[in-house]
Amino acid sequence: MSDSPNERSEVKLTGVPAAPGVAHGCAFVFLQDSLDIPCYAVAPADMPREIKRFEEAMAATRAQIARLRQDVCTRLGENEAAIFDAHLLVLEDPALIEETLKALERSGQNIEHCLHSVTQRYIEFFSKMEDEYLKERVADIRDVSVRLLHNLLGLGRRTLSEITEQRIVVSEDLTPSDTATLEAGHVLALATDGGNRTSHAVIMARSMRVPAVVGLRDATKLIRHGDLVLVDGFEGIVYVNPSDATLAHYGRLRQERRLFEDTVNAELDSPDEMADGVPFRLATNVGGPEDIGAVQKFFGRGVGLFRSESIFLKGGSFPDEKTQYEAYRQVVAELAPAQVIIRTLDIGGDKQMPAAKTSGEENPFMGFRAIRFCLEHRDIFKVQLRAILRASAHGKAAIMFPMIASLGELLQARAILSEVMTELTAEGVPFDAEIRVGVMIEIPSAALMADEIARHCDFFSIGTNDLVQYLLAVDRGNERIAHLYDPCQPVVARLIRDIVAAGKRRGIPVGVCGEMAGDPLYAPLLIGLGVDSLSMTPACLPELRFLLRHSKSSEIAELAEAVLAEGDPRAIEARLRRFTTERLGPLVQK
Repeated sequence: MSDSPNERSEVKLTGVPAAPGVAHGCAFVFLQDSLDIPCYAVAPADMPREIKRFEEAMAATRAQIARLRQDVCTRLGENEAAIFDAHLLVLEDPALIEETLKALERSGQNIEHCLHSVTQRYIEFFSKMEDEYLKERVADIRDVSVRLLHNLLGLGRRTLSEITEQRIVVSEDLTPSDTATLEAGHVLALATDGGNRTSHAVIMARSMRVPAVVGLRDATKLIRHGDLVLVDGFEGIVYVNPSDATLAHYGRLRQERRLFEDTVNAELDSPDEMADGVPFRLATNVGGPEDIGAVQKFFGRGVGLFRSESIFLKGGSFPDEKTQYEAYRQVVAELAPAQVIIRTLDIGGDKQMPAAKTSGEENPFMGFRAIRFCLEHRDIFKVQLRAILRASAHGKAAIMFPMIASLGELLQARAILSEVMTELTAEGVPFDAEIRVGVMIEIPSAALMADEIARHCDFFSIGTNDLVQYLLAVDRGNERIAHLYDPCQPVVARLIRDIVAAGKRRGIPVGVCGEMAGDPLYAPLLIGLGVDSLSMTPACLPELRFLLRHSKSSEIAELAEAVLAEGDPRAIEARLRRFTTERLGPLVQK
C-alpha cells in the first residue's frame, strides 16, 4: 500500500467527545522525547554546587510557570490560568524539596537523579489511589518535574509553539504547559490517546473553542505526521484519511452548523419569552470579574451562580476581606440592577485547596467540604460574608449556601450571617439589610426536607451535577462508572418536580445552576417541571434562548408530563432529543 496520505484507506477511531466542533486538516503528531536522566556520584565537596543548581533550576521553573500563567490569563482568562497555580504549589511543596535534598545527601548521587527518583515515587503512589482528584494531580507533578529536569539538564523543552500553520494536534496526552503554548489560530483540534473530559487540556480546548476527542488509546500509533485527519468533537470520532463520502457528509453538517449559529445569533438580544408569550429567565455562571464581558455579550439576565471559590483557588490561600470585596463589588456593580447570586465558599471534592487541608480524604465528594468547612472555620466564613454584604450596597446581590444537608446547617449559617450583619451595623458599614438568602439543593436529604428548608430561605437553586451523582451513587469523575451518571433516569425528573413543588408551596423561586441547565436536551424539561430560571456558562445562552423562544409553554408542560410518566431512561432520552430536534432542525434549514 502506498504511503501517500491521499491513497491510504480511511480509518475510524472512537474516543470520548470532550470539546464540541468539527475540524479537518493535517496532523501534527506531538510526542515528548523521553529524558535520559544521568546518574553519577557527587563528591562531598561538590554537594553545595548541586544544591545551588537545584535552587537555580527551581527559580527558572517558577519564572517559566509564572510567564505561562500570565500569558494564558491574557489570552483565555483567569479561570484557565488558575490551572498553573496548582503547578506552583507542586513546585513549592516542602515535602518534595526536602525528600529530594535528603536523597542527595543520603545517596551521594547527582541532583537530577535524586529529583527523578522522588517524583517517580510520588507519581506511582498517586496513580494507585482510587480518588479521581488525586489521580489528576499526577499530571501536575509530571508536568512540573519534567520542566524542572529540563532546566537542570540545560535542555530546551519541545513545545507546541513549533506549529506555525493550522494543524490538528495528535498526542499521547497534553499537559497544561503543552496547551499553554498553543496559538488559537494554529490549532484546529486536539486528539489524544489518554485524558478525560475534565483534564486541563480539554478545559483549555473549550476555552479556545477548539474541538477535542480524548481517550483514543492508539491515535499516536495509527496517525502519522501529515496525515489528513477529521475530528468530530460532538460524537467523539476521529477519521484518519477520511474518504470523499465522509468529507461530503461533514461538509453538509458544517454548512448546517454555520446556518444554525447565524440563525441563533440573530435573536441574541430578543426578549426571553416563549412562542406564546410566557416569559423564562436565563442567568449565567461566573467565576469572577473577568467573566462580566461574556455575560453582557450574550445578554445574560444576571448571575445565577458566582463561584466564589475561584477567588480562593487563584492564590492557594485565603484571600482577605478587601480582595474578596473588590471582586464581588465589581460584578455586582457592573451588572446592576440584575441580581448576582454569590455562592459561599465551596471547596473540597474536586476543588482542593492546600491551605484548607481538605485533601487526602477517602471520599472527598462526601467529605469535609463547602458549608461543612465554613461552619467549622467561622473566622474564614465571616470574612467572606462581610465582603459579600459590603458588595451588596452597590447593586443587587444575593447569598447562597452550598451543600446544605439539613435544616440545622442552614440555621447555623443564617445565625453567623446575622452576627456579621450586627457587627457591620455597629461599625456603620452600609449593606443591603434585605439581602436574599438561598440554598443549593444538591443533596437528596435536602431535597426530601425542602418544605422545611424553604421556610428559612428566599430561594432554591438546584445543583444538578452533585444531586444526580449523589442520587445515583455515581462519582461522575470516575471513568469506570461515568456511563452510569445519567440525568435521564426517571428519579431525577421526579425529584426535581418535588423540589419545585416545595418551593412553590412556600412561595419561593427555584432555579437550576448545574450542567443540565445549559444543555438543550434538558432545559425544556426543567422549564416544564416549573423551574423559574436556568443559569449556565455564558456561551450556552444563545442556543438555549433560541430553543425556548421557539417552543410553547403548553408543549413544554406536555413534555414534562410525558417524562414523569415514563420509566425507561432511554425512552426519556429519545423523547427529549425528539423535542429539541423537531424545533431546532426545521428552523435552521429555512
